[in-house]
Amino acid sequence: MSPGRGGLEAGARTGVLVVEDDPDLAALVEMVVAEAGYPVRTAADGAMALARVEEEMPGLILLDMRMPVMNGWEFARAFRARHGRAAPIVVVTAAENAYRRAEEIEADGFLEKPFEIEEVLVTLARFLGPRTEAAARL
Repeated sequence: MSPGRGGLEAGARTGVLVVEDDPDLAALVEMVVAEAGYPVRTAADGAMALARVEEEMPGLILLDMRMPVMNGWEFARAFRARHGRAAPIVVVTAAENAYRRAEEIEADGFLEKPFEIEEVLVTLARFLGPRTEAAARL
């Protein structure tokens, strides 16, 4: 697994689901994703994320691991049981070994906190294809 191996497995779906309990970080990532031209929704915990997935399957899930109510491990287990690999999951974590956290849930990639905005844009383009001229140049 690489920090963001990918492809267009999600088909034509281009929406991003940001699952993050820190409201400031969630707002920042939401702004970056939206400004890059991708539809974006947020969820503050895994249970809320499962509800969002039932409303509309995203093309990519950016998943924090440590959250209240339902953490990232629990979300990934429930998501995979219900939907298999319908959408790639990229772990977003400040844990010492982001690769290991991603490996634990069989994620498709990872972003280490703190991350650069460019890393988010590269991850989006890798999994969903470039959307804006700025994202296409990366």
